[in-house]
Amino acid sequence: LHLDVLSELSLKTPHSSVIVDGSSSSSRQSLKNTAKWAASLENLLEDPEGVKRFREFLKKEFSEENVLFWLACEDFKKTQDKKQMQEKAKEIYTTFLSSKASSQVNVEGQSQLNEKILEEPHPLMFQKLQDQIFNLMKYDSYTRFLKSDLFLKHKRTEEEEEDLPDAQTAAKRASRIYNT
Repeated sequence: LHLDVLSELSLKTPHSSVIVDGSSSSSRQSLKNTAKWAASLENLLEDPEGVKRFREFLKKEFSEENVLFWLACEDFKKTQDKKQMQEKAKEIYTTFLSSKASSQVNVEGQSQLNEKILEEPHPLMFQKLQDQIFNLMKYDSYTRFLKSDLFLKHKRTEEEEEDLPDAQTAAKRASRIYNT
């Protein structure tokens, strides 16, 4: 059951936009994503492409579970249905917080959570733990991400595309999307 959270989050991670009629719906808009990402971790986490790139980086650092936990908590907070909330709370607990968790996050206070609390979930029940993970990412992995080859390469690509006319940019994006 705990693998469902990971595969569900993987499915929710948006993929590159597909180009139709030779133009990208976000051709100029998506340029300079890296500038937004560099401005704050919040901006990075609000951008599906930013989340995708950050996850790639965290995978290499063996700490992808942090962003997956943060995303699962964000999804959990939006859940209205009580039964769904119970299921998601249990999945978050077994996947990230239990001592036997497959993708355990390292947060203070997780030992105070037990399975009884999962029976009466509320939208902010993981908030303190989510905040700890956010701060860990913000002051640790996020700063390294901004200096990483992965980020810098994406930034250079954006800068190169900015200098190209729209038609060339769309063609370049199309070739990158379909050749990957």
